[in-house]
Amino acid sequence: MRTIGFLGLGTMGSPMAVNLCRAGHTVYGWNRSPGRTGPLLAAGGRTAASVREAVRDANVVITMLPDAPQVEEIAYGPGGVLANARPGTLLIDMSTIAPRSSMKLAGVAAERRIRVLDAPVAGGETGAIEGTLSIMVGGESDDFEEARPVFEALGRTVTYCGTHGLGQTVKAANQLVLAINMQACAEAVVFLERSGVDLEAALDVLGGGLAGSNVLARKKPNLLRRDYTPSFTMGLHHKDMGIVTDTARSIGAAIPLGAVAAQLVASAVARGEAALDHCALLRGVELLSGYDRE
Repeated sequence: MRTIGFLGLGTMGSPMAVNLCRAGHTVYGWNRSPGRTGPLLAAGGRTAASVREAVRDANVVITMLPDAPQVEEIAYGPGGVLANARPGTLLIDMSTIAPRSSMKLAGVAAERRIRVLDAPVAGGETGAIEGTLSIMVGGESDDFEEARPVFEALGRTVTYCGTHGLGQTVKAANQLVLAINMQACAEAVVFLERSGVDLEAALDVLGGGLAGSNVLARKKPNLLRRDYTPSFTMGLHHKDMGIVTDTARSIGAAIPLGAVAAQLVASAVARGEAALDHCALLRGVELLSGYDRE
């Protein structure tokens, strides 16, 4: 069992910290804004008033934050993880950030004798609650093996991807496929409805064939009801598609469909839909089609 400092008790982080408690780990939780510690306390966890308090006695520190600026704010500086964690501590960043940011963090942390894994996750809020996340890990293989019991409390698919930054690279590819798939599902919905087909029956057929996907299975009820209650927000997917396009440019990879998907996600954010679920790409297809199903 580990003593874990868990930094970031948001939509994903809170249920993840709870699952670590249920697995028998001692978890000290900290969040940048107040009012997020209730579920952790109910599960037997503890709260920390500062980053320093959360990490000083931990042998594992986990960060689950929105983007690289927040990770860097928490990691660096006199009140941050690197200044207050003990030498030998394993820092696992489960945020989704650019691969180059993960590599920088690993290099700076090594100077403080703190080990780092980048371990972004896929599976959304449901996967975080159910402990069925997919976790893609970059860093040293020995550190990965040491962290395996922690990962197994959080996810069903835990994969070592290689050196620092490669976990984030795989997550970027995941977000690329997800955005394209979500857009395709949105276009199919409008295509079917405008054709007069029974939408629910048609989506059942698509889901049972080669066109089926986890995206379609998970988002079918939302698409049918136009329910955009967020499990993963459009704003966060917009951030992730920025990582995808920047990384693709830096390595010389062509992603023509990804570039279009990134623009469509950006358009939704520009319309004020950043707080909606990312399946709200359907709203953009409806606008482009001049379609009002009412």
